[in-house]
This record gives sequence, structure tokens and C-alpha cells, in this order.
Amino acid sequence: MTSAEQALKSGAPTAHPEHLGHVIFIAAAAAMGGFLFGYDSAVINGAVEAIRDRYDIGSAALAQVIAIALIGCAIGAATAGRMADRIGRIRCMQISAVLFTISAVGSALPFSLYDLAFWRIIGGFAIGMASVIGPAYIAEVAPAAYRGRLGSFQQAAIVVGIAISQLVNWGILNAAGGDQRGELLGVEAWQVMLGVMVVPAVLYGLLSLAIPESPRFLISVGRDERAREVLREVEGDGIDMDARVAEIEHAMRSEHKSTFRDLLGGTFFFKPIVWIGIGLSVFQQFVGINVAFYYSSTLWQSVGVDPTESFFYSFTTSIINIIGTVIAMIFVDRIGRRPLALIGSVGMVIGLALEAWAFSFDLVDGKLPATQGWIALVAAHIFVLFFALSWGVVVWVFLGEMFPNKIRAAALGVAAAAQWIANWAITASFPSLADWNLSATYVIYTIFAALSIPFVLRFVKETKGKTLEEMG
Repeated sequence: MTSAEQALKSGAPTAHPEHLGHVIFIAAAAAMGGFLFGYDSAVINGAVEAIRDRYDIGSAALAQVIAIALIGCAIGAATAGRMADRIGRIRCMQISAVLFTISAVGSALPFSLYDLAFWRIIGGFAIGMASVIGPAYIAEVAPAAYRGRLGSFQQAAIVVGIAISQLVNWGILNAAGGDQRGELLGVEAWQVMLGVMVVPAVLYGLLSLAIPESPRFLISVGRDERAREVLREVEGDGIDMDARVAEIEHAMRSEHKSTFRDLLGGTFFFKPIVWIGIGLSVFQQFVGINVAFYYSSTLWQSVGVDPTESFFYSFTTSIINIIGTVIAMIFVDRIGRRPLALIGSVGMVIGLALEAWAFSFDLVDGKLPATQGWIALVAAHIFVLFFALSWGVVVWVFLGEMFPNKIRAAALGVAAAAQWIANWAITASFPSLADWNLSATYVIYTIFAALSIPFVLRFVKETKGKTLEEMG
């Protein structure tokens, strides 16, 4: 029996860390990138109508300005894994923090629509990096017994970032007298909304200075002694440290630096496991979840809701998002990833179908009929709740766990890039689809939510309770 096998048999990787609070701090600090991911993704919700008005553009052009950040996200996600293998996870976090800061300042003070789009691409690149580095780093430093819950920190941070951005937007809108273009601090209110992100961006950079590098990266560059120190910090003194390091080294000796070429194989270009990761990412976006966060204020205004109230409903949806995420964090390691995904899919089908039905009614005096209006609002919250307690969390946990060691970084990068491309497709198409037929648009999202059920049942395997080394 090898030392790696002995370590697994001994249960060392799942030993309770002696300083769990420190492990939680490390995971929370890394997940600050997720907070910025959520904040930067959703803050644009408060500026959509102001940008349309200031630059006098139609729905198609507006959609491209909103969605163009997602192109940067896809590029950042596709390159972050390889970059992390070269320079380390922590250095990537620091680069991401700098890009977030630059994007916030540039977006708040644009000279034209074109440079606003450029700053959004820069911010998108930072988001893409954070979407890969956060879950990968947390999966690598977290003890197996806690990895699902600690991995959930990424999604928890994302949803808190979304909620805080909507709360800040609502507060700024009220300070500007309910006018998104009202003057505030010498600029228009929507510019302040975009500029506030400087604060969490700087905090992310500072936190990245306070957490250790991933032990797997340290071992990969020959810093075994430092890796032992980090493992002792996160897994405690009660494990066989030699066996634990030997286990990681054994896994790494059987692999090489993951590249795009390593993902190739099988019948359809990629290895089957890579396609499953891509499928999870695409389904997560094709149910239309980010419409609820990028366009919710515009959506509610389009069916007759007052602008200030529409901002408030965007905030309440974000609170439901947090509640659902907390539920997922409680149950992801108790009942498993697959059951949560299936429960969420069923709930999303119900919520989306009700929204599609409500939006099928004609407006009366610019508003939905009262009954349909309330059903649409409740259904939107049901949809977000079931997404948050399932696909919002389990996809990130799956992507951090499901791939074999030898392809994990590259496969995670491709899956995350697919997620951003799918996100772009939904974000860029929604304004035009909504102008065409809002109800039919939600029927499309309902169909994808329904299709996610057989996809999970047929292709997705449970990863609960397995070490990363057991993935292959």
C-alpha cells in the first residue's frame, strides 16, 4: 500500500482542523472575489435605463453594452487556470483586485459609450479570473469534511455582493431624488453606483495579502516545507503530515501541467467529463437567472412598476437569493449535490412557468392586471429561491471537485468560460426577446430548467465526501 493510500485509509484528509475559524477566514477572504463577481455583475442593473437615456440607444445596442463585460469574463475564466498554475493562486487574486479597481474608476467616469464598454470588459476579465480562482483555491485548501460548505462560500459571497449592490443602488437612487441621472457628488447617480465598487476591490486586494498560498501550488514549485505549514494550518496537527504531503505529491507525479490539449478526447472533441462540466455551466445560465439581476429593475418598470419600487424589488429578490444560498450551504454536505440540483430544477420550472403565464396578459394602463402582477412578483422570488438553494451553489461545488487532478485547472477554466459565454448569450438577447414577446422568453427559460432534470439524472455523478485525489 502506498503512502498516499495509507493517508486515505487513515482518514487524515477529513480530519477536523484544530483552527476551524482560521480555515473559515481563509475561505471567506478568497471568496471576496466572489463578492466582487456578484457586485460588479449586478450593479449595472441600476444604470441600465440611465445609460439608455444618456447615450440615446435602442435595446440591441444597450444589450451589447451590458453584455460586453461577459466577453471579458469568458477570456478571464479561460486564462486564469493556466495563469494560476504559473504564478500562483494568490498572485492571480491580487491581479484581479487591481483590475476590479481600474474598472470601477473607469466605469464611473466614462468619456463616451465606447470607453464605458472598454472598462466593462476590464471588469469582466477580473470577474472571470475570480470565478475560477475562488472555487479552485478553496477546494485546494479546505479539508474534505468541510469542502462542500467552504466551497459554498464562493456562491454565498456572490449573492451577498448582488444584494449589497442592489441595496447601494437603491440608497443612491433615493439620495438622487429617484432619478438615475440625478446629480450626486458632482456626477450622475448611475456613475456613483458604478464607482462605489472601488471599496470592495481594494479590500479584496488587502485580504489576498493575509492568506496563504495553496499547498498544492507550493508543492508544485518545490516549496514543500511551506506547504506543510499551510496544511497544518488548515487540517490540524492530528494528521500524518508526511503521508498527506506524499499523497499530494503522488497525485501530482501522475499528472502534468494541465493544458487545453489534455481536455481533448472522446467522441465529441472534449473528454466526456469536460462536456458534463460545460453542460452544468450552460444550464445554470440558460434558465435566465442573470436576467433577474441585470435587468430586474427594467423588467418591473416595463410592466408598470414605479422606478424606486422596481429597485426595491431587485433588492428583495437579492435577499431571497441569500436565503436560498444559506439553505444550500446547510444541506450541500448533508444530502449531496445531485439531490439539491434536482430539487432546484423542479422549483425553477414552477416559478418560471408562472412568470411566463403572468406576462402573457396584456397591460392595462401600462401595468399588468393586479392578480397577474402579484403572481409574477411572487413567481420571480420562487424562481430565485430555488435557483439559489440548488444550481447557484452546487455547480460551483461540482466544478471545484468533479475533474481529475491532471486536468482540473484547464477543465475548470473551460467550464467557467462556457458559463460566461452562455451568460452573454442570455444577457445580450433578453432586451430584444422581451421587446418581441416577454412571455415566450420565459417559456424558453422554463424549457431549459426542465431539460436540466434528465441531464443531471443521466450524466452527473455525486462528489459528496470524496477527496480531490479520488477524482482520478
